Amino acid sequence: MQRIVFCDFDGTITAEETFVAVLKHFAPEVSQKLIPQMYAKQITLRQGVKQILESIPSSCYQEMMDYVRDKPIRPGFVEFLSFLRLHDVPIVIVSGGLRNIIEVVLGDLLEQIDGYHAVDVDRNGEYLRVDSKFEQGDELVAKVQVMEKYPADEKIAIGDSLTDLNMSLQVPMVFARDRLAQYLEEHSKPYILWNDFIDIRDRLADLWK
Repeated sequence: MQRIVFCDFDGTITAEETFVAVLKHFAPEVSQKLIPQMYAKQITLRQGVKQILESIPSSCYQEMMDYVRDKPIRPGFVEFLSFLRLHDVPIVIVSGGLRNIIEVVLGDLLEQIDGYHAVDVDRNGEYLRVDSKFEQGDELVAKVQVMEKYPADEKIAIGDSLTDLNMSLQVPMVFARDRLAQYLEEHSKPYILWNDFIDIRDRLADLWK
């Protein structure tokens, strides 16, 4: 059986919401207005994140990368990657945040990731301009569209928030925490609650015996 894991990045692999923290730090006024509206589903992720990002001067970009450089990774992630390699199961990161944040935070661990998809930005103008290959519907990164690029018999999703909802509704097994668990409750979608990646590893180890 061919299995594959699709994993969110911000607030899932990272121990805190890295991308949201960047938005709040570099665009505090716009973020304060729009982030609550996104969580309440009053505006789409595509509208909100794009507006916030494109209000940030391009000159701030390097400072943004420096801001996330030492953000902690959630416990158990390295062990989880080893477990997946042992079982020959690929892992793909699907993030509604910035591609460069993933690269800066994970560093050499990227070599153990089979693919990662996120938002790119054009820094040539005065302000950042969003460039997303998977922008569709209400999402800046349509995670379901990314998943379709990777055929498998069993797809597993791991996430923590609103950006992971559509992806989670499309797979039979979801590991959810925080806001994502609440949204899945609203959709009557079964999920497995998790705290760190050791929880996920141990649950999958039992299932894959």
